[in-house]
Amino acid sequence: MPPPVDEEIDLYEVLEIEKGASKIEIKKAYHKAALAHHPDKVAEDDRAEAETRFKAAKQAYEILSDDDKRHMYDTHGMAAFDPSRGGMGGEGPDIDDIFAQMFGGMGGFGGMPGMGGMGGMPGGRNVPRKGRSVEQEYEVSLEELYKGKTTKFSSTKNIICNMCKGSGGKQGAKSNSCAVCNGRGAKQVLRQVGPGLVTQETVPCGNCSGSGQVIPEKHRCKKCKGKKVVETRNVLELYIPRGARQGERIVLAGEADQVPDQEPGDIIFTLTETPHDVFERAGADLRAELKVSLVEALTGFNRVVITHLDGRGLKLNVQQPDGNVLRPGQILKIEGEGMPIKRSDARGDLYLVVDVEFPEDGWLKNDAAVQKLRDALPQDDKPEEKHEEVEEVDVEWDADMEDYGAGSGDPRAGGAEWEDDDEEAEGPQCATQ
Repeated sequence: MPPPVDEEIDLYEVLEIEKGASKIEIKKAYHKAALAHHPDKVAEDDRAEAETRFKAAKQAYEILSDDDKRHMYDTHGMAAFDPSRGGMGGEGPDIDDIFAQMFGGMGGFGGMPGMGGMGGMPGGRNVPRKGRSVEQEYEVSLEELYKGKTTKFSSTKNIICNMCKGSGGKQGAKSNSCAVCNGRGAKQVLRQVGPGLVTQETVPCGNCSGSGQVIPEKHRCKKCKGKKVVETRNVLELYIPRGARQGERIVLAGEADQVPDQEPGDIIFTLTETPHDVFERAGADLRAELKVSLVEALTGFNRVVITHLDGRGLKLNVQQPDGNVLRPGQILKIEGEGMPIKRSDARGDLYLVVDVEFPEDGWLKNDAAVQKLRDALPQDDKPEEKHEEVEEVDVEWDADMEDYGAGSGDPRAGGAEWEDDDEEAEGPQCATQ
């Protein structure tokens, strides 16, 4: 578990990432840490420690996700953000924003001396507050992104207790100042962060959940037991539009936990596209392999070549006029058969990359068949080169040659690359069935 942020602490260790981590990796690590240490997701006895670690993850993310701040941290450490030592000070993370997100699910830090208070609490700032949003990844297949998807799922969340209206007590019940924190909602603790190194921190009071007030047990609401919220299950609907992409965020506004005197946060899903066996996506375009036999490569074909993402079969009528042939690596473009483009009727294109499958060994049964094939294929009219000395050599056929592809580095492998120089060949005609 990472220790709280201190100038002696490594922010990369706080998020458990490498120093060369990308912004995407930093963001994922922060989301993971924030969910793991959110005060509402742990037992009450562990809240103080969870709040400290949440604060550490938040500050680490604020610094490492900003290129300029990250450079200053990598160069000078946390001293770069200490105003007493000439650091940027006020440009660092807003402590009120951190506490608002840290304790949103706990009734807030309103009215706490030295913290500036928060809206809706005595002595607080009269500004709207929003609870912490919940973010998670949602895996979708390429078929679902192509066709769109609507799914329903059950969710458990806290809602304001309808019996006490979020007060936590019976009607007319009065709260008392918390005896543990003297009504401040927070307390000072010492925490060891290294050998011989101790730091003083302000943490929320676990007895009053940071509110500074407690309701006597006999006057607490019977339904919520003084917690002000109750757990409930509801059914949510998630809609993924056609053409949505990897990394897009689907927001269910106001569906996170409810907290008294606070606007509920959101549930946010980040789309993660799973790999497909046939198609590869590049923006609005799709790519797939087109396997053809040697006969089809030489003479053309008219058949269904691929099953699309919506189940349709795509039929290609490829004719080979004037002896044109399909070559390995050649690309056939089918317009309008790519991915849908959101908020329009347009679609990208489908690119088929030709892969010629050669016949199995022994397919020519006799010399007559060999001669017939030679007569049908174009002849090599190049004159034989003249040499002063010619030596006839024997070649040994290697049955394992197929294990060594061109470019593999093995001396038995060829190194030639195919090129498509038949730019004027007639393009394919596409029909669907």
